[in-house]
Amino acid sequence: MSANNDQTAALQIAAGRKAFVEPLQLGERLKEIRLSNHWTLEDVSKRTGLARSTLSKIENDHISPTFTAVQKLINGLDIDLPQLLKQPKPQSRTMGRRDLTRAGEGQQHPTPTYEHELLSWQLAQKHMTPFKTIVRARSFSEFSEWVRHDGEEFLIVLEGAILLYTEFYEPLRLERGDSIYFDSDMGHALVSISDEDAVVLSVCSRGQTS
Repeated sequence: MSANNDQTAALQIAAGRKAFVEPLQLGERLKEIRLSNHWTLEDVSKRTGLARSTLSKIENDHISPTFTAVQKLINGLDIDLPQLLKQPKPQSRTMGRRDLTRAGEGQQHPTPTYEHELLSWQLAQKHMTPFKTIVRARSFSEFSEWVRHDGEEFLIVLEGAILLYTEFYEPLRLERGDSIYFDSDMGHALVSISDEDAVVLSVCSRGQTS
């Protein structure tokens, strides 16, 4: 963008004749720049020569900056006009959801080889599926086929020890406190090798437990 075009755009914004950047977006962008540099309104005021109250009104869309104010912002913040006019990043908004699972109150999902307890099972449309599993299997031969599901999985051994079988690697021994992250569409299976049945905690992205 040329210098003349920069000035023309700034004048049009100041006059409110062009919807290139709405005042609210310009205010949000100014605040975004300020916060990303850990500046207070007083800091920006000292840099630009604009009153603290003026900056606050611009950020909160109470006034549109004049061409002179835009020039002071550009010079004082050491940025160019395209940087100032860049669309602010969309703000992520939390829905504040939570789902408490008391000890032993997960949804039971037993299989011939595992005894799953699904956690946070009442929360719908979540991106992760956490579950605690008692590994009943004692031999890989107990599995009729590989366990596999979409997504990725994080696993940590809570009690005992296991052998983790995966279709592309040699069996891997994991003991209490050991953890592993893997692509869960890769065939896998867990076998307890401790005297007691091992207990593991898994968190899967997407997909369902098998």
